[in-house]
Amino acid sequence: VNCSVDCQLQVFNWSCPSTPSTPPPSTPTTPTSSQTTTPSTPSTTSSKSTPSTPQSTSSKSTPSTPPKTTLPGCLDFDPPRQVNETWWLCNCTMAICKYDNVVEIVELECNPPPMPTCSNGLKPVRVPDPDGCCWHWECDCYCTGWGDPHFVTFDGLYYSYQGNCTYVLVEEITPTVDNFGVYIDNYHCDANDKVSCPRTLIVHHETQEVLIKTVHMMPIEVEVQVNKQLVALPYKKYGLEVYQSGINFVVDIPRLGAQVSYNGLSFSIRLPYHLFGNNTKGQCGTCTNNTADDCILPSGEIISNCEVAADEWLVNDPSKPHCPHKGLTTKRPAITTPGPFPENCTVSPVCQLIMDSLFSQCHPFVPPKHYYEACLFDSCFVAGSGMECASVQAYAALCAQEGVCIDWRNHTQGACAVTCPAHRQYQACGPSEEPTCQSSSPKNSTLLVEGCFCPEGTTKFAPGYDVCVKICGCVGPDNVPREFGEHFEFDCKDCVCLEGGSGIVCQPKKCARGNLTTCEEDGTYLVVEADPDDKCCNTTSCKCDPKRCKAERPSCLLGFEVKSEHVPGKCCPVYSCVPKGVCVHENAEYQPGSPVYSNKCQDCVCTDSMDNSTQLNVISCTHVPCNISCSSGFELVEVPGECCKKCQQTHCIIKRPEQQYIILKPGEIQKNPNDRCTFFSCMKINNQLISSVSNITCPDFDPSDCVPGSITYMPNGCCKTCIHNPNNTVPCSAIPVMKEISYNGCAKNISMNFCAGSCGTFAMYSAQAQDLDHGCSCCREERTSVRMVSLDCPDGSKLSHSYTHIESCLCQGTVCELPQAQQSRTRRSSPRLLGRK
Repeated sequence: VNCSVDCQLQVFNWSCPSTPSTPPPSTPTTPTSSQTTTPSTPSTTSSKSTPSTPQSTSSKSTPSTPPKTTLPGCLDFDPPRQVNETWWLCNCTMAICKYDNVVEIVELECNPPPMPTCSNGLKPVRVPDPDGCCWHWECDCYCTGWGDPHFVTFDGLYYSYQGNCTYVLVEEITPTVDNFGVYIDNYHCDANDKVSCPRTLIVHHETQEVLIKTVHMMPIEVEVQVNKQLVALPYKKYGLEVYQSGINFVVDIPRLGAQVSYNGLSFSIRLPYHLFGNNTKGQCGTCTNNTADDCILPSGEIISNCEVAADEWLVNDPSKPHCPHKGLTTKRPAITTPGPFPENCTVSPVCQLIMDSLFSQCHPFVPPKHYYEACLFDSCFVAGSGMECASVQAYAALCAQEGVCIDWRNHTQGACAVTCPAHRQYQACGPSEEPTCQSSSPKNSTLLVEGCFCPEGTTKFAPGYDVCVKICGCVGPDNVPREFGEHFEFDCKDCVCLEGGSGIVCQPKKCARGNLTTCEEDGTYLVVEADPDDKCCNTTSCKCDPKRCKAERPSCLLGFEVKSEHVPGKCCPVYSCVPKGVCVHENAEYQPGSPVYSNKCQDCVCTDSMDNSTQLNVISCTHVPCNISCSSGFELVEVPGECCKKCQQTHCIIKRPEQQYIILKPGEIQKNPNDRCTFFSCMKINNQLISSVSNITCPDFDPSDCVPGSITYMPNGCCKTCIHNPNNTVPCSAIPVMKEISYNGCAKNISMNFCAGSCGTFAMYSAQAQDLDHGCSCCREERTSVRMVSLDCPDGSKLSHSYTHIESCLCQGTVCELPQAQQSRTRRSSPRLLGRK
């Protein structure tokens, strides 16, 4: 008997050899069996399934010729089988070697085991036996946490813990998976730092670390990082998948059957019992289907208080220096518990939804007590934050897993509303994996989740594309839906949406070639740039660069300037000489209104009028007017090079008081008629007229010393003179006077005498001498003495000094002599005086 490819029994008959040495006939096929396995006894956590008594489904194969020699066992099979040896065929069929190549085929029958009761209150799951033929019940390890935060362990034990560090949720006691663990990062989310909330869920698996982080609370915004790098969803690598299911972000490890989800307010961890049962530790407990050992310490010790145990599952986190590190011998900080509900606490009406008839269909499947108590706790200690919604959300998620989906958010009066993007709609009971255009076939999953889904009549295009389409076609990098056969342009490529393959096929856009290869116009150059009408194609054109122009600016005549004009359609400017609006005379330019020098007999000015023939402004000239008279003291004289006579001064002009003027010719002297002692004169020195006013200074004159009636003017007409009266003379005498005597810097004022007075002096003709006889006497010292005086010095000392003191004076005779000039004059005039001719 052979098992065929389509798993049908095939019976072959052949003649057996008389002796073992004789080979069997070559025509029949030697029967073979499948891989030999020893069936194990299926077992479950609740009951053991045993196969029923095997029933023979085939009889002994009788060969056409009876064997002459009986061989023990089934030696003709490959490999040979012994008597009573069993092995598995396909479709849970077992073969038993009876004797002499006789095989009995037995089909395994499975009796369903009784359904056990799971300590976590959830429905047990059917798990195939190791042989793959029968199944048994198991209670999966399901741990959840929500709010601020509240925990339900794998075995269903409820407790709250307010730590604000990073903790172990689950690790293996005896590692069977490389680097597997789930961790939670909590932080204080109330004003009093008494209540904690989850912030980041961390999953380790082999070489990957997945962080699902809450980056914004209200509205909730979550991001996913793998090995510290932000990733897009869905993510799949090295046997680990991360995707979004409704409002939840799920980390799935298919090989382990492990699923970890997080939505910012709550998390859940589901592990298969047959891989993780009796082998977990952390804040989620031990997964033994017994709550008695859930409060386990890292040392393995079981205690009764899970809040105390939870504080021991600390993870060293460098970003949280306030948290104690593992291995510290110091006492850990006391657990912070909010305490009993405040007296003035107002319970949120949202919590009552859990106990009301809205969730009554779920109460038999998931006990609501823990979630209701957690909701009351959050509404009191984190009031106004919406944290109570987490308890209802966590309870509704468990109900949905049990097949009871409830649209509860519409009953919260907007307190727990979910805001969806404009192109999506909220559904309380949507598919856990939203169908897409790329789905090969919809999965037979009855699990419902809440979230934002494509509206009715549209379909999500593909995983990783947040695009809802009415017709499944293509969606390119621009996230724009396309129908099959639709042509479009993207990223400078001509694309078409095709059914099958990669969907969108693109070819580089074909652009028309330009015929322009050179630029002929001066100042232009060839340039290739993007076509303004088609940014994907280039166009060739001639661009203008004035710096490339070869034409030079011309030089213009006086009165003209260069003007550059840009002509439309031309690159280089057109130069021309245009009038500047000025006058030109003898290689000089004059602005309108400015004087123009022509000659001395004309006054010229530049006008605003233009000469049409020369295009220069006209110069207007008038004859210079000449003076015909001059003021007093001036006369008109010819000036070389001048067209008019010029008034030139020829007399001295002396201004007198009361606007009177005296005009004198050069060399003329005139007395002042009002003052005998003043006269005016005019002189010409180096062709320069110089006028002067002279005053005569007279000697001292005392009329009392004169003989009455003898006063006359001197020849100058200014000074007076007279005959002295001899009776008024003072005789020669010693007159005292105060004088200062100084010597070597020392000085002193003393009283001394000097000689003064009249003495007899005469001149008369002597008949005897035939000449003038003179008699002269002087007032001189008669008697003197030497006196000593004590001079005062600057340093306060005294200095003795002698001087000559006049004691008395006397008129004494002296020789009368005439000046030399008078003697000569006397000799010249003497003949006249003598009356000689």
